[in-house]
Amino acid sequence: MSGNGHNLTPGVRMMEEETELERVENMKSDKQGTDGQKRYRERFGRHADEFRWLYMELYDNGSMFAELCDHMERFYAERKADLKSADLEREAHKDWYKQNHMLGMMFYIDNFAGNMQGVKSRLDYIEKCNVNYIHLMPFLDTTEGRSDGGYAVSDFRKVQEKLGTMEDLEDLTDACHKREIYVCMDFVMNHTSEDHEWARRARRGEGEYMSRYFFYDSDEIPGQYEKTVPQVFPTTAPGNFTWLPDAGHYVMTTFYPYQWDLNYRNPRVFNEMMYNFLYLANRGIDIIRIDAVPYIWKELHTSCRNLKQVHTIVRMMRMISEIVCPGVLLLGEVVMEPEKVVPYFGTVEKPECHMLYNVTTMATTWHTVATRDVRLLKKQLDIVNSLPKEYIFLNYLRCHDDIGWGLDYGTLLAEGMEERSHKQYLNDYFQGYAGASNSRGELYNADPVTGDARFCGTTASMCGIEKAGSEQGTGGAERAGDGQETGGAERAGGNQTAGAMEKAIRLDIMLHAYMFMQSGIPVLYSGDEIGQINDYTYKEDPGKAADSRYLHRGRMDWTLAEKIWDSSTVAGKLFQGLSQLEQLRKREKVFASNADAWTVETGERAVLCMGRYLEGVKVLGLFNFSEYDKEVVLSQADGPYVDMLSGEERELIPIVIPAYGFYYLKKK
Repeated sequence: MSGNGHNLTPGVRMMEEETELERVENMKSDKQGTDGQKRYRERFGRHADEFRWLYMELYDNGSMFAELCDHMERFYAERKADLKSADLEREAHKDWYKQNHMLGMMFYIDNFAGNMQGVKSRLDYIEKCNVNYIHLMPFLDTTEGRSDGGYAVSDFRKVQEKLGTMEDLEDLTDACHKREIYVCMDFVMNHTSEDHEWARRARRGEGEYMSRYFFYDSDEIPGQYEKTVPQVFPTTAPGNFTWLPDAGHYVMTTFYPYQWDLNYRNPRVFNEMMYNFLYLANRGIDIIRIDAVPYIWKELHTSCRNLKQVHTIVRMMRMISEIVCPGVLLLGEVVMEPEKVVPYFGTVEKPECHMLYNVTTMATTWHTVATRDVRLLKKQLDIVNSLPKEYIFLNYLRCHDDIGWGLDYGTLLAEGMEERSHKQYLNDYFQGYAGASNSRGELYNADPVTGDARFCGTTASMCGIEKAGSEQGTGGAERAGDGQETGGAERAGGNQTAGAMEKAIRLDIMLHAYMFMQSGIPVLYSGDEIGQINDYTYKEDPGKAADSRYLHRGRMDWTLAEKIWDSSTVAGKLFQGLSQLEQLRKREKVFASNADAWTVETGERAVLCMGRYLEGVKVLGLFNFSEYDKEVVLSQADGPYVDMLSGEERELIPIVIPAYGFYYLKKK
């Protein structure tokens, strides 16, 4: 028989063709493997000296360092081809996450769509929201009733059964990536659940696992810690240690008794947690939020906050990520005063977190709503704008957590506002008790001794949509026009005014417009785009009733979401108003994070002016935090501007900003 393929039977010919295809694919795979190994060695080489030096400085354990390096290479080898391709693309475009098209949304999976498959089925809606970055709130395995909203993890490699499986997670991240949607998750580093395998074995007295936590057989050392370590929840979870009668030991529990602090002085803890970090990154996660990062290193006779070893750990995490999965970003959760937040960026030469929450600006924003005075906010924005462009903040109005009033009280005191009385005013205002407020909400973790408390409520309820709706008999979620059609009777401080709902909607949209004007990545809390109000049904659930944060963690109301194109509804007005702003931000490069940004003096305490400039384009934003029309004369009145939303030309001498109104103005 001739060796000519034409003389082969179809079946044999097909087998030979398949064999040839396999040979080609194998050759490609071999080349990619060789290239990949070379690429990995190059990445490792860039960091090797500093990485080893930092690890040995912290642990002085060469064998544990070698083990970590071996596991890093294994996780790189196991990383899927599409994730490696994304890594390469993001390495080549290091500013990929700093662009003006970025918009995030955060939500609890069960509240938003039931489970992970449900989230996948709602990706069309997410795209309608102009969102390309979703933050999935804690979804790893935890114990019902002892979870702190999912932040007490019992297994870092298992999804809560009600939400799905690890396979469902990979399926969801794959679907998101096909739509160019990035996925963020929480990585709870400071502690585990008391039901984690390590904790169970420690409780049984196994020394290897006890050393992964802080165990003491008497109160002598815990008592020394208590002298210098502040309490996180002094009313709901006082103290920093919990006595375990069955184990005959105290264990450190900074947050809640069922959350046991990990001992990062033990290199086994650091290594194992880094393996969990890389395992989750390999499931397709793009952004990993490091929860409670300032707390992760404990040292006797200190506050156990923001110690230098924390920065060593975060710097090593950044290097591990850049070596194994350079497309993955680190988002630091540092809910503290500005001077303690910024160091978590590291330096330009030796970076730590890629992104941080702009928590002080968020709290100062609501202070500005309550006082109608932009001076402190202007100062805060000036501080943020003066930082290197490499530092990227996540900007938000509301999130899953309460609002703590971490403001610049030194500046406020110079203006006659004492800290305790001002915190009292803010909490009274947002509960609707003071300052002609239209807000509704509840306090969290109120301490009658110090007078300290935090505040809970949705954006819509804090803006007055709940109050206006209840007075119209609509619950704040239905007809946006009812306030005008019925006269809009509103009782605030004993006065009646018209159009309460319209004013509340304007305030809500104005605050989002101001947030979109900031440099960084704006993030929506799910439901804010349709004006969801406080959900008081949490009080009916014994597992949630003691935690008022569930007030703003209600289920997504999909009946409201069906009304997003109905301009006669609150949901429609808000959604369409925000959509117009989001699309404008995507079109205009001047909103990118590398633009110059500054504030402008307006001479009017209630009006904030923000400027942006990039590549010959100058934009001014004017935002009125008052319920009254305000006229301003800008010092930068350098010619005519065009209203970016209406297309109308406007002169700036003078300009009137409507009550709770705003302008986006581009210089002609």
